[in-house]
Amino acid sequence: MLKHSQKKIMRKTFKHRLYPNQKQKETIDRTLETCRILHNDILAEKKEVWEKEQKKITCFKQINSLPNKKEKNPFLTEIFSQILQDIVRRVHKNFQAFFQRLKTGKAGYPRFKSKFRYDSFNYPQHGFKLVNQKQLKLSNVGLVNIRLHRELEGIIKTCSIIVKNGKYYACFSCEVEPKPLPKTKKKVGIDMGLTSFLATSNGELKEAPKTYRKVEKELAKAQRKVSRRIKKSKRRKKAVRVLAVKHEKVANQRKDLAHKLSRELVKNYDLIAYEKLQVKNMVKNRYLAKSINDAGWNLFLTILTYKVEETGKRVVEVEARNTSQICNQCGEKRKEKLKLSQRVFKCSYCDYKDNRDINAARNILARAEGLGTSLQGAVPIGAVRNWEASTSN
Repeated sequence: MLKHSQKKIMRKTFKHRLYPNQKQKETIDRTLETCRILHNDILAEKKEVWEKEQKKITCFKQINSLPNKKEKNPFLTEIFSQILQDIVRRVHKNFQAFFQRLKTGKAGYPRFKSKFRYDSFNYPQHGFKLVNQKQLKLSNVGLVNIRLHRELEGIIKTCSIIVKNGKYYACFSCEVEPKPLPKTKKKVGIDMGLTSFLATSNGELKEAPKTYRKVEKELAKAQRKVSRRIKKSKRRKKAVRVLAVKHEKVANQRKDLAHKLSRELVKNYDLIAYEKLQVKNMVKNRYLAKSINDAGWNLFLTILTYKVEETGKRVVEVEARNTSQICNQCGEKRKEKLKLSQRVFKCSYCDYKDNRDINAARNILARAEGLGTSLQGAVPIGAVRNWEASTSN
């Protein structure tokens, strides 16, 4: 009997804006607050059992205790049962991640959620339905207007409702099949930088957008307004909202650039090589930390790797050491280390001269090519990452 090859299935999330009426907003906000209280109760219960009995309370046991909790808290009866079960599972996953991090020696204990710090709830299987592509039916909320700015793909598995800066969103997690792009038989190395955001081995330079730097003074002014307002006052809440919206715009601009550049690379090249960056260590430099965070290298590489996996292309991570110090023509290393302020690479052996980032990009590609047949069919480091809301653009 012949075995049919199973098709590779991916999870892809589509984020769409919701436009609930005032009554629906109140229902969603009340649901979030009730979910927050349940989250804290579940977390406190786990902590108490461990401190008293040195035992771990199971996820299944806590789910079974939900009917008893409904008797004590009548607001729980207003919420779809699967949402409550999903909260218990989320807390359980947080603890699993906590114990996993303990093995590395760096772990933060799962946190209790303060008011307005719980911003989403999830329908894991049922309780939601799209109606006429214009409305989303949510259990215990009703028909909510939705703007589907792009068509959903594959099979919808879950629906998450998110509230951010007074805006409401629905995130649909779908199972989709990869969509391979035509092969171009081209390959490229890319070097991430601060002066130029991205340099390619083909000699192209993409200017760094510096989205945060451009509005830094404006953000500082908005932050001072927040500091001057009296705590818990309406004016402070309004100032906080204004500041959050400004920060959100910066983040969206950074994400938009990452999507456009990564799509361009994936469309034009079959193999993309980049250097392994230790961003956590790099931001310890107080002179460069703000610029490095503003560049958003990790964001770009995360989006690039998932797009590569989706389209059937390949991405390779190579060692970053000395990519800027070695000549890509003769392979000789500079005797004197090239400083960050020196933007031109000049080889003292073969007189090769070029932009230092382009030289580094060519070295990165050469290192990837040196891996040879080991690249075939390889899943790159970090290629499979959980990027829930990244496909919204």
